[in-house]
Amino acid sequence: MTSNKKTAAVITGGSLGIGADICERLLKDGMHVINLSNQPPKITHPQLETIDLDLTNRAATEKTAKEIAEKYQVLKFVHCAGAVRPARLEDVKMEDLDYLTQLHLGCAITLMQCFLPAMRAAQSGRIVLISSRAVLGLETRTVYAGTKAAMLGMTRTWALEFARDGITVNAIAPGPIVTELFQQHIPDAEKQAAIAKTVPVQRLGKPGDIGRAVHFLLAEENSFITGQTWYICGGASLASISM
Repeated sequence: MTSNKKTAAVITGGSLGIGADICERLLKDGMHVINLSNQPPKITHPQLETIDLDLTNRAATEKTAKEIAEKYQVLKFVHCAGAVRPARLEDVKMEDLDYLTQLHLGCAITLMQCFLPAMRAAQSGRIVLISSRAVLGLETRTVYAGTKAAMLGMTRTWALEFARDGITVNAIAPGPIVTELFQQHIPDAEKQAAIAKTVPVQRLGKPGDIGRAVHFLLAEENSFITGQTWYICGGASLASISM
C-alpha cells in the first residue's frame, strides 16, 4: 500500500555520539531524518528535523509520536538514546531504575506503537535498538545492564511479531565507544588508555564503528537479518573488561 506521506527515519538521541553519526549517514542517503533529543544537534541540514523531547516523559513522548505518525510514514527507527546511572548494588536508587526503564524500553514501545501501522501498511520497516556490551556484566551497571539486556528480549520478540510484515528488528551491543557520554563518565585519558588495553583489539571504538553497522541493518535489501544482536565491541564480548 502506498502512502502520500513523506517517508522519514526517526532516531532517538541523534544529536551526539553514535546517534549523530547515524543521522549523518541517513542524510547522505537523502532521507528525511527526525532526531528526538533533549540536546541540540551538532549539525544542521535541510532534511534534519530535531524535536526537543524528554523521552522519559511518557505523555510528551506519546504526543510527539502521534504527531510524527500523522505527518510522516516512518519506515526506519533507531533507538539510540541512553543513560548510565552507575552505582554498586548497595547504592542503586529505584528512581534510577524507573528512569532507565522508561528511557531504554518504555519510550521505544510508545514510539513503535505509533510507527508500526505505517510499516505494516508498506510491508517494509527497519528497526535497530542500541543496547550495550554491558549486558554481559560490568561492575556498577546493575540498572544500566538490566535495562539494556531487556532490549535484547524485546528485539527478538518484535522480530517474531513483525517478520511477516517485511519488518526487521535487530540490536547492536557496542563495547566502549568514545562518545560525549563515555567521556563524561571517564574523562581521564589514562583511564581511557587502561580500558583500551583490556579490549582485544587494543583500542576504544568510535561512533562510526557503530554507525556503519546500523546503516547496514537499515538498508532495504538486508531483509534476511532479523532478531539478531551484533556485538560491535572490538572483541570485548569475549573477555572481561574493566570500566
